[in-house]
Amino acid sequence: MTELVHLDVAGGVATITLDSPRNRNALSAQLRRELLAHLDTAIADEAARVIVLTHTERVFCSGMDLTEARGAAASDQGVAEFPAILERIWTSPTPVLARVAGPARAGGVGLVAACDVAVVAEDATFAFSEVRIGVVPAVISVTVLPRLLPRAAHELFLTGETFDGHRAARIGLVNSAVPGFDLDAEVTRHVEMLRLGAPGALAATKELLRGDAPLDARFAEMQQLSARFFAGEEGQEGMRAFAEKRKPRWAQ
Repeated sequence: MTELVHLDVAGGVATITLDSPRNRNALSAQLRRELLAHLDTAIADEAARVIVLTHTERVFCSGMDLTEARGAAASDQGVAEFPAILERIWTSPTPVLARVAGPARAGGVGLVAACDVAVVAEDATFAFSEVRIGVVPAVISVTVLPRLLPRAAHELFLTGETFDGHRAARIGLVNSAVPGFDLDAEVTRHVEMLRLGAPGALAATKELLRGDAPLDARFAEMQQLSARFFAGEEGQEGMRAFAEKRKPRWAQ
C-alpha cells in the first residue's frame, strides 16, 4: 500500500507531508491513520524541535473523504482518529507549524487552526463548506473557534463562503499570508525563531496558552453531533449531490 503521509526529520525539524493528490489530500481512513502515527513519532522524537505540517501538489487538504462517509451510520466510529489528530497537534509539547500553499476546506481548516503557527500563500483559499453539504463543522470548531473573531466565525460557518489567505490572517485563522514565492522563506523564518526556544520552556508555554480546559469531553460531544449529521438525511443528500455534481434539494 502506498504511503499517503510522509515523515522526515532533519536539522531539528520533523516535516510531515500529506501526499494523496488523487483525492486532494482528503482525510481518508488511511491518511488519518498515517497522520496520527507520524504525529506520535515526531512528538516522541527528542531530535525534533519543531514539527512542520505541509503537503504535496496544489491542495493542502480538502476535508473528510466524502466517498467513505456516504452511507455512514450515526454510530460509526470510523472517523474517531480525526479528533485525536486535532488533539495531538493542539496539545503537542513540540511547536507545530502549518505550511499551506493551496486550498483547505472543512477538516483541512481544522488542521490549520490546531497548529501553533500557520503560514499560508496569499492565494490559498479556505472555506467551512460543511453546511452546504448538510453537515455541521462540529469537531473542527474545537480548534477553530478559539482562533477566529466571533463575527467572522458566525459569517463563515453559516455561509460556507470561500476566503483567501489575507482574510484568514485578518480574522486570526493564520499568522501570515505571503506571495507563493515567499512561502518557504516565511516558514523558515518562523521555524528558526521557534528553534531558539528551550524545549521545556516551549512545552510549558504551550500549556499556559491552552489553559486547563479538558478537550476530551468537548471532542466527544462534537463527534456525536458530527456523526449524527453525516448519517442524517441532509448529510447523505448533500454528499450524493456533491458526488453527482448537482445542487442538493434544499438549494434548488
